[in-house]
Amino acid sequence: MDGSRVLTTAQMREADAAAIAAGTAGIALMRRAGAAVAERAAALAGPGARVLVLCGPGNNGGDGFVAATLLAEAGRSVTLALLGARDALKGDAALAAQDWSGPVADVATAVPEAFDLVVDALFGAGLTRPLDGGAAALVARLNRASGPVLAVDVPSGLDGDTGAPRGEAVRASETVTFAAPKPGHLLQPGRSLCGRITVAAIGLSDDILAGTGTTAFANGPALWRARFPQLAADSHKYTRGHALVLSGPATRTGAARLAARGALRVGAGLVTLAAPHPALAENAAHLTAIMLRACDGADDLDDLLADERLNAIVAGPGLGVGGPTRDLVRVAAEAGRALVLDADALTSFSAKRDELAAMLAEGGGTGVLTPHAGEFARLFSDCAEGSKLDRARRAAAAVDAVVVFKGADTVIVAPDGRAAINHNGAPWLGTAGSGDVLGGFIGGLLAQGMPPFEAAAAAVWLHAEAGRRHGPGLIAEDLPELMPGVLARLLGWTGPDEAPTG
Repeated sequence: MDGSRVLTTAQMREADAAAIAAGTAGIALMRRAGAAVAERAAALAGPGARVLVLCGPGNNGGDGFVAATLLAEAGRSVTLALLGARDALKGDAALAAQDWSGPVADVATAVPEAFDLVVDALFGAGLTRPLDGGAAALVARLNRASGPVLAVDVPSGLDGDTGAPRGEAVRASETVTFAAPKPGHLLQPGRSLCGRITVAAIGLSDDILAGTGTTAFANGPALWRARFPQLAADSHKYTRGHALVLSGPATRTGAARLAARGALRVGAGLVTLAAPHPALAENAAHLTAIMLRACDGADDLDDLLADERLNAIVAGPGLGVGGPTRDLVRVAAEAGRALVLDADALTSFSAKRDELAAMLAEGGGTGVLTPHAGEFARLFSDCAEGSKLDRARRAAAAVDAVVVFKGADTVIVAPDGRAAINHNGAPWLGTAGSGDVLGGFIGGLLAQGMPPFEAAAAAVWLHAEAGRRHGPGLIAEDLPELMPGVLARLLGWTGPDEAPTG
């Protein structure tokens, strides 16, 4: 899925229609989809396995008929159960059903516990209402069973655009979808309900997918790798940018140091921590490669920013909530530098979002905001409806800045509507200070000249990869120290070509 275009259900229908208009028969697309499901099902259930295929009354059910036919031909013991009447099937689904020569049972009689694998081909991503009646009862029975479930397109009952279940929804072990993922595959709780996701090619070209106008992508290196900082033979610390991180007062300095360490480890050539005088000794006791400067308020920050080499600023972690923080943000924004705002910097503008937007616009710099759910709700209270992707897009447009809406399904959105949905998150990242390190990663990449949307998307992915690499027991201090290994793998670095001599 890395870098894949993400299509809404309407855009996927448009892509299917474009392929059919270009000469590919709808039944051909359905047979390719069913074959992809059958291939994955055969891998999950070996020869002689008992497979229950649950088919719905629409095209999702047609995919199920194709898969059932191929599985039976491959030697699996297949039982097919249909929701509705076989003679009520229409179009391509009716054609697919003609190839099935076995009996068709009523789903009401299906006993999922009696099978080695259940294929859920009841309802696809375009479901527009909650499941009810027999369908809801069947899904409830399926969820009580302990065996594996392979969902076709999406688990039945899941909204493909939002990732939210419409009432009862299947909890699948795996899901096979077609041509491109949908938002519901990546947004929670949909991602968890889908299990392992396979995106199967069925003959829709990238030109057709791009023709839908989608500007959403599954986050991964394929999306931003070309813009990632590259070192040349003559690179040095001054060519790699200088990030400035603003520290809070004494006893509240740790968050800023985490951000500063993250900026340094992700590749910024220099990092300076700017701290109030009472916090200098506390910070100095912990810093070595990171430089330290005094900054007691907005006027001091203005003086510091006379040095134009300070090209990226991270403000918010542990900074304090209120007017002094707003003043610091105003000076940072007016300087026109790349600016990452997190934590207290966001909360300080909870009732003053328009003021923040005006500051960012006046400075003309690059703004990246990184709210978690609570901060997002306070700052963007008018963006409470719709999917997480929709809300993040409205928020980014409102402040004309990149918004990183954090969580298990972090969404990164640019003001122009481009969006990346992260899908490599790790639960171990839910620990104090983790978001501060992420802010530093973003700031460090911005300092190296990476564009804001790509910098934010790359930082989110790198942050998640570090969490996955460490696993249980992760604390925020571990994340910067994991970055060398994550970057080496990303960049394909395997060590020096030869051992040093002399």
